[in-house]
Amino acid sequence: MRHVIGLDLGGTKTSGGVVDGEGRILFSSTVATPAQAGPDAVLSAAADLTASLRADARDSGLTVDALGIGAAGVIDSGRGVVVSATDAIRGWGGTRLTAELTRRTGLPATAINDVHAHALGESWLGAGAGMPSVLFIGVGTGVGGSYVLNGECLEGASFTAGHVGHIASPFAYETGTFESGLPCSCGGAGHVEAVASGPGIFSLFTRLGGVQAEDTRGVYRLAAEGHPVAAEALRRGAAAAGSAVGGLANVLDPHAVIVGGGLAFSGPLWWNAMEQAARNELLRPLAGLPIVPAQLGETAAIRGAARRALALNPVSEGQHV
Repeated sequence: MRHVIGLDLGGTKTSGGVVDGEGRILFSSTVATPAQAGPDAVLSAAADLTASLRADARDSGLTVDALGIGAAGVIDSGRGVVVSATDAIRGWGGTRLTAELTRRTGLPATAINDVHAHALGESWLGAGAGMPSVLFIGVGTGVGGSYVLNGECLEGASFTAGHVGHIASPFAYETGTFESGLPCSCGGAGHVEAVASGPGIFSLFTRLGGVQAEDTRGVYRLAAEGHPVAAEALRRGAAAAGSAVGGLANVLDPHAVIVGGGLAFSGPLWWNAMEQAARNELLRPLAGLPIVPAQLGETAAIRGAARRALALNPVSEGQHV
């Protein structure tokens, strides 16, 4: 059986695992991502993590023959290049991700956006296992997504597909100050992420006059205790997410929708409001569409990245594909 390494490379941490052909993680480890030290430091940390995992495998008599990376940013998976990125990782745009990690590790490498990797993991071994098509939506610090069809992510002509947080939302407009739309992290306005993300919900809570919470978790706790302002902020954010889920499902007609990210597991107040809003949007033929929580947690992107690596033909070490 083949063994590969899957990496989930984000702005805060880089996690990795040795994964076998059936998707089992045999060894795993996590290191901090030196995001503000620049691409070279980030790549060095990823290469060191890969070397450590490879040594663990070797000590058990296993040979690792490829590396899969799920990384932050818009990733040209054909060339293994970061097309564009936010400043969560300083200077990340333009990084030759696969070429550099192959040079540093000796392993053939493949790369994909981290949300796509998460969706691939869930469609392979998680909540979407065995389904021909899956729409994955992640709602947490940001809002992202991916559509997996027959085991492949649809990445788009410019590899930008999946940015579901940056579609227009009626919930992201407010009378008065934000009649032109709430400002979004992408530089636009009136987008789903501006109101449905964790920071978006917390910002709404403060705009509504809430003062007793320090973060989104605090807003949820207050909402669960019956605090009306917190409940309204949470409801509106969840409804914005659900409305987007339902609209996208009408367009893509998936076999299932999988919802992940921190807010998906915050509790029933958020989930029930999100699901109800989604179902209110669905066309009649989609009335029975499964809308389910993700199952694999933080291992999903590792497994999804590994899935891509397993698709590579076995090659001799040092050869880049």
